Amino acid sequence: MARRVAMLNNKGGVGKSGTTIRLAEGLAKAGKRVFVVDMDPQGNSSQMFGWHYDPQLKQPTISQAIKANTGEDEAPGCARDVFQPIAWNCSYAERISIAPARLPLENRMSEAGIGGAWRRLDQALEGADDHVDYTLIDCPPSLFHLTQLGLAASHDAVIVTDADFYAVEGAQRARDFIKRKSAKDLGNPDLELRGVILNKYKDTVRQNEQRDSIRQIFGPLVWDPTVKFIESLATANNNGVSLEEAKGDRLSEIRATYELLTQTFLKEIPLP
Repeated sequence: MARRVAMLNNKGGVGKSGTTIRLAEGLAKAGKRVFVVDMDPQGNSSQMFGWHYDPQLKQPTISQAIKANTGEDEAPGCARDVFQPIAWNCSYAERISIAPARLPLENRMSEAGIGGAWRRLDQALEGADDHVDYTLIDCPPSLFHLTQLGLAASHDAVIVTDADFYAVEGAQRARDFIKRKSAKDLGNPDLELRGVILNKYKDTVRQNEQRDSIRQIFGPLVWDPTVKFIESLATANNNGVSLEEAKGDRLSEIRATYELLTQTFLKEIPLP
């Protein structure tokens, strides 16, 4: 089984999807095989990988795999039929696959009250990711059912935040939720928070204060390096291209940041 890592924050807009795809990119460049499960109905990480839904092809999404494990229906490993190649044109793209998301994923929320519903993603992934090294699960900016599916299926969790008061509050809520709910309500007592990534950082007085607050609150869980806000990175994410294909200023700094962050990831979340 792959080492599964849930990426989350209770607040949106912190760059969680962008961080997820760039960590997947860094892991692939390091020779690791990576699955990314997009559990956000907005489908941002899917689009950042250059994936787009084609009504003619009707590509399957993670929503179908979860639905196949609802109620008395069980289809262990059915997510293997959902993972698809990404559209990047770079040397390591073949080592990354995406289980994409579209807005209909929201329909799975209404099924949260069905017995055992929190296990559906775990069942869908059972055996499907045995041949890869890491599965990164991009959770939506909430602590409701879709995020709970991701946490129940994961071995580890990483919080992504920016240096904003409300983002830090969201990060604390995510941390407390993992501590309070993972064992009793999600049947996942071994789930552990492994790190906090400070993203979209700008060197201002206010953000410096929030950065210091984050380090005080989360202590050694805060990973280095901090990811600075650089316009070229945002542009690459919006254009759905790899950092190898990206154009713009300070790209060498961006690449170096994610290479170092990937090294931290591999140190803190090593393979067995």
